[in-house]
Parts: sequence; structure tokens; C-alpha cells
Amino acid sequence: MEPRITVLTLAVDDLERAVAFYRELGFQTPGIIGTEFEYGAVAFFELGSLKLALWPRRSLSHDTGLPLDPPSATEFSLGHNVRSKAEVDNVMEQAQQAGAVIVKQAADTFWGGYAGYFQDPDGHVWEVAWNPAWS
Repeated sequence: MEPRITVLTLAVDDLERAVAFYRELGFQTPGIIGTEFEYGAVAFFELGSLKLALWPRRSLSHDTGLPLDPPSATEFSLGHNVRSKAEVDNVMEQAQQAGAVIVKQAADTFWGGYAGYFQDPDGHVWEVAWNPAWS
């Protein structure tokens, strides 16, 4: 298998709310598609060579055949790296204004960077970071 990811799917409780949140952050999407199918409604956002998909939790459960379990915020996090400490602060503020919950205020890190965490309305954890070792 060639190691690459083309679509990252976030399971959500309220698709319309999730789409509105990510649009508020500046993510671009043509909107929700597939509503004509019982488990097909989904929204795609372009992230360069990667697509972010928002899909209802019950649809993912149905499609995989796995039970619908309670979500856990500590299963994984998404990382958004920016160019400066000030940009970290700006993104964190933008996320909070869009409805995110700030989990950890941005601060200097043990590894020499600067980062903070927020949760989207469905509890997915995002790290916003500046890493001086990455250009």
C-alpha cells in the first residue's frame, strides 16, 4: 500500500451545524450533497490534496456495520500548523467565535513551539500550532 490519505471523514451529529462551523472558519464547500439517499448526505471541503468529509455518525455506523458508540475526544486530534505565534492566536480566536470550545489556551510548548487546542461542535479536537522547525 502506498501511504497517503485522500479523504479524512469526521462523523458529526448535526451535519448542517458542522458545515456552518467549518464555513465560519473559512473552509470552502459547495454544500451538502447526497440528501436523496437515506445515509448519503455528506459535505466535502477541499484541503489542498486532501478532502475533509463531514458525514453523520449514524451514516458511518450504518455503512461500516459498526455500532454507534459514544464519541471520544481523545481518540485523535487534527493539526493545523501556521506561520507564527500571532497566527495561532488569530486562528484560536476565529474558532472560538465560530462556536468552538477552547480546550487549552495557546502557550509556549515543551518542544519549543507555540500551540493551543479547541473542539469543534461535535467534540473533534484541533491543535493549532506554530513549529519553528517547520517552514
